[in-house]
Amino acid sequence: MFQDRVLTCRMCGAEFVFSAADQAFYAQRGFENLPARCPDCRRAQKTPPRQVTKQMYDAVCAGCGKDCQVPFAPTGSKPVYCGECFKKAKGKK
Repeated sequence: MFQDRVLTCRMCGAEFVFSAADQAFYAQRGFENLPARCPDCRRAQKTPPRQVTKQMYDAVCAGCGKDCQVPFAPTGSKPVYCGECFKKAKGKK
């Protein structure tokens, strides 16, 4: 009843085979639309993105004078606080 069909992936433009078995599976489940992405792109879509690690910069806390690291490049125009002093300063406002 079904025959293999060659489709084009809308993401990468590669051709892929929509097999007769896959077509039967789609029909059995009531799916009406053809697959738009190749198996590799579907797999990549399901894979969660990798966590990007932020670059940390060395700084000296303006509150306690300890060395610390912050997720931004200190410019010297504003004070930089370690996590503990930042919480204290934030609580005062």
